[in-house]
Amino acid sequence: MPVHLVDHPLVHDALVSLRDKRTPADVFRRAATRISVLLAAEALRDIPSADTTVDTPLGPAPGRRVRGDVVVVPVLRAGLGMLDAVLELVPSARVGHIGLQRDEMTAVASQYYSKLPQNLETSYVLMIDPMLATGGSAVAALDLLERAGAKVIRMICIVAAPEGVALVERHHPDVAIYTPAIDRELNAHKYIVPGLGDFGDRLYGTI
Repeated sequence: MPVHLVDHPLVHDALVSLRDKRTPADVFRRAATRISVLLAAEALRDIPSADTTVDTPLGPAPGRRVRGDVVVVPVLRAGLGMLDAVLELVPSARVGHIGLQRDEMTAVASQYYSKLPQNLETSYVLMIDPMLATGGSAVAALDLLERAGAKVIRMICIVAAPEGVALVERHHPDVAIYTPAIDRELNAHKYIVPGLGDFGDRLYGTI
């Protein structure tokens, strides 16, 4: 599936705040929440829904309710910074967690934790990880999800590198990626340039 570049003024406004090195942690968190809600809404645009009717104080009104089973899977730890925002959008969603540690020398990801809900075969899975850099962690997480039975997977990231996008597309061509930005490149330390720095460190104030 193609990469979906989310081109919305509010998304880009939040992204500028996240990129700015002067942004304090509290403002960074609020911007992360805003952009996560908007990206999730775009990724869930085609979620199944069904017609219904409700009674307002003045009479019946037609509408639609979401009928798809949504599972949100943050990649630890940075993905946790997006989780609450997505759950505000889909309060009924089930949640799984995948823990991956990237070796800073080799950029190879190793799994240290995985707890996923049952019956992923019929679920609409949103994998959330703010930074798609080398793509190694993303591919490892997607491998786990597919082995657990997931059939429909969408990945949400705030900033991506061309190398990471290419790796995900090569290993998981059926997974759609939703992001507002594909940046220029990775540097020698495998950081996205210009990027926004270390998302987790800036979110949690551990710089």
